[in-house]
Amino acid sequence: MTMDSSRHGWRKTVNRAVRDFASAAASPDEATLRSFLNTMLREIGEALGVDRCVLVELPERGPAVRSGYSWRRTAEEWTEDSFESRSCPALVQCLRLEREPVVLRSVLEVGDDAPIAEAKTHLRQAGGGAALIVPIGVGPRAAWAWVFVAASNEYVWEEAVIEHLQMVGDFVSSALHVRRRAPELVVAPVPVAALPIRARAAPPVRNVVPSSRGFDEIIGEGRALRAALAALEEVSQADSTVLLLGETGTGKELFARALHARGPRGAFPLVSVNCAALPPTLIESELFGHQRGAFTGAVTPRQGRFELAHRGTLFLDEIGDLPLDLQAKLLRVLQEGSFERVGSSQTQAVDVRIIGATHRDLGRAVADGEFRADLYYRLNVFPIRLPPLRERREDIPALVWSIIRKRQDALRRHITTVPAEVMQTLQQYSWPGNIRELENIVERALIHSTGETLVLLDGNLEMFAAEPAQGTTLMGVERAHIEGVLRDCGWRINGLGNAAERLGLHPNTLRFRMKKLGIVRHDSAREPHLRPGRAWAG
Repeated sequence: MTMDSSRHGWRKTVNRAVRDFASAAASPDEATLRSFLNTMLREIGEALGVDRCVLVELPERGPAVRSGYSWRRTAEEWTEDSFESRSCPALVQCLRLEREPVVLRSVLEVGDDAPIAEAKTHLRQAGGGAALIVPIGVGPRAAWAWVFVAASNEYVWEEAVIEHLQMVGDFVSSALHVRRRAPELVVAPVPVAALPIRARAAPPVRNVVPSSRGFDEIIGEGRALRAALAALEEVSQADSTVLLLGETGTGKELFARALHARGPRGAFPLVSVNCAALPPTLIESELFGHQRGAFTGAVTPRQGRFELAHRGTLFLDEIGDLPLDLQAKLLRVLQEGSFERVGSSQTQAVDVRIIGATHRDLGRAVADGEFRADLYYRLNVFPIRLPPLRERREDIPALVWSIIRKRQDALRRHITTVPAEVMQTLQQYSWPGNIRELENIVERALIHSTGETLVLLDGNLEMFAAEPAQGTTLMGVERAHIEGVLRDCGWRINGLGNAAERLGLHPNTLRFRMKKLGIVRHDSAREPHLRPGRAWAG
């Protein structure tokens, strides 16, 4: 695999990341320096499309590597540095003295020198496919090794990329050299307001899965979110209808975009319709289009959302609010793949994937006669429950920093610190409005904060910090009870003493209720789906 440098604009991103780091590398604060380095490594690694980017300090003498900085695309942890001297002593010695870049592939070839063969073995054992090692430093000897690792051994390192990384690597090494070798030359910290936004000290936000797989806007690493993403990964390559279940503000549209981008229709349009935002008299025209003269004001023919989404995906948000008469027409499109524009008798064929979303209990709506049972079963092929924010409190710090990074430039703010008590208040709040409410609260705090520290304007959040009841609706109570029994039984449904027997239900009835309520297993059994590629561990 060769990186398309012109298409990805890697050179501009690399230059900007290094420039931002160099602008702030004189800071005497080690935590600030590490934050800048982590951000630089992340941005360069993502620009080059690699899976890990590591900066390892080479010793002047002796076998020990003193320190290193590392970024990897996945959120997993690692326990040791990459290509440390105790794993590849001969290679480290060559890098320190010869200053020549080294390209490695995990596949062994006849005639490899001992240092290269040793390094390839280490790369292969660690799960990497291809690596580039660029020695950098001030003076005749290299002080650092810049290591880039791709999971695939088909990754090709272009000569232009190697040369550019050597050049910018000298800037990085120079900044570190001044700090490590001549601390008396370190100047006072550069005022944060004078730095580029991207160079200001903010913890890097880690996504739960690689951005190249279509989940780049979904922030968090909590168990509840991982379970939802595991289900999303399972169905992404299928063409099945997906029903997203979750409270308002849980990010259903983000999930729909991620599912579309990850799936086989990603090259075709994603068209969204909010069924609750349109008057009933206009929904049919919006979905199916209309002919000229079909009604007053229809002066020209118009394509509907189904036509616009042909070969792509149609996202029907708040589908539970669709009027009953239109539910029958939607059912026909799902069953037959055809429809007529308003005012036309000509049938048109269409090929779309449907993603529905609702905060309503559609099973209850069917029982109350407010939603067609046949349409419900057509939509409920693969339900995914999106957890509310109160079930993923561990993700709140990452979400807060993500919002800060997105909004502070437009608001002319320069936040570098979120006090622990502010973060604790945010994590204890019940968040009835979920992520949308969190965005509003953080933006208000940004407007209110005039310094580098985030000041929470909504101090009254503490009034609502107590944990709410599991659910006040019958659906919420039922879901909480079934999930509790399943956890107690280790998610075993069949057999004596397991969930179905304890609940007094037939196993198939329990499975139906789980599907209807959007209950998914929240444990490590789904985690392998979150790592679709080979992760490189040093």
